[in-house]
Amino acid sequence: MTDRLTDQERFDQGMVVRREVLSDAHVDRANEKITDLTADFQDFITRVAWGDVWSRPGLDRRSRSVAVITSLIAHGHHEELAMHLRAGLRNGLTVEEIKEIILQSAIYSGVPAANTAFRIAQEVFPRP
Repeated sequence: MTDRLTDQERFDQGMVVRREVLSDAHVDRANEKITDLTADFQDFITRVAWGDVWSRPGLDRRSRSVAVITSLIAHGHHEELAMHLRAGLRNGLTVEEIKEIILQSAIYSGVPAANTAFRIAQEVFPRP
């Protein structure tokens, strides 16, 4: 049996992973926007999403990025897609691989979803 982490240890671990995946600048901006209304939610996502799930050893971060990008496209969560496209690059994906992920999503999530994802990707990855 493994030792269970305290909530503070999960938060600290989550903050490390969150910063590595999303960047210090992104996390600092998010933390500056925390209010009394959002504080518990920010604590929750840091502990659970980043400290528990993103910290598990079963998948590498590159694979997790593929899963997250696909899920965001499928569910139409466009407000987070740009952030996770950038995170995908930080986690080792190439723009070409991200293009393939979006193209694949057209088959299983629908052409309109992929069309929107390509529009967002063009904003994130402007032409050189």
